[in-house]
Amino acid sequence: MILTVTLNTALDITYRVRALRPHTAHRVTEVTERPGGKGLNAARVLAALGHRVTATGFAGGATGRSLKDQLTHTPGVVDALVPVAGSTRRTVAVVDETTGDTTQLNEPGPVIAPAEWSAFLDTYTDLVRSATAVALCGSLPPGVPVGAYAQLVRTARAMNVPVLLDTSGEPLRRGVAARPDIVKPNADELAELTGSHEPLQATRDARRRGAHTVVASLGAEGLLAVNAEGRWRAVPPRRLPGNPTGAGDSAVAGLLSGLVEHLPWPARLARAVALSAATVLAPVAGEFDLPAYEELLDRVAVTGEATAA
Repeated sequence: MILTVTLNTALDITYRVRALRPHTAHRVTEVTERPGGKGLNAARVLAALGHRVTATGFAGGATGRSLKDQLTHTPGVVDALVPVAGSTRRTVAVVDETTGDTTQLNEPGPVIAPAEWSAFLDTYTDLVRSATAVALCGSLPPGVPVGAYAQLVRTARAMNVPVLLDTSGEPLRRGVAARPDIVKPNADELAELTGSHEPLQATRDARRRGAHTVVASLGAEGLLAVNAEGRWRAVPPRRLPGNPTGAGDSAVAGLLSGLVEHLPWPARLARAVALSAATVLAPVAGEFDLPAYEELLDRVAVTGEATAA
């Protein structure tokens, strides 16, 4: 079982409009709702790949009930969300059908009380015992300690369960110091962590801070991975137009599935890039275009060398 953790879950609402223009009224052509947050997006992709997935984090209020109802009907994903008094946030994505651009509005999330955080820690510890891998994903809701991910990384590592961390800012800095097996920052997050805007130098610096493997997400330029075994670059065969929301979460699913299947690093990266690119073609986060994925997988260019980083 793969465990995904989304501390700041969301109900993702996607509006599609013909063209998005400021200061005007818009007629929405399509509305979709999905359980959201980075870990839940990754969980749906993992389940679509055939893996057993358990999703934990927080859910509360009317929005949380709607999220849980929809998650119940997601094949392959087990709901282990912890109830809270506050209301789960909503995120709104507005897709401009003319340009393909997406505008995102993200609410902050509910305030988590100390007793609720303690209850989550008990749930998480129990779940990790039967997990083959753990993904810790996304932002922290108000009230959760800034060192929360570092604590969760240490718990997983104490049970010899590999853990991937995908967050930003101070939670990332503290989490890296706890020595996660994989961190997956994007270029901006990596630069904020290390102070370097040169991707290879920044990934090496992030490794020195504690991460065993750093996989930098470079958008349309693919992924760069550096660890003790070597370094690799994986690039999609072409730039794909569409909605990039959730593309990084699909990359997380590709990396985790490759880890539990014991694929070599080039194959893991090719899968992650193909899934990420195929997600751009899907209408909402947490889904991917299967024919595009299958076509792209064999065409992702992976270069690198198996030498010490």
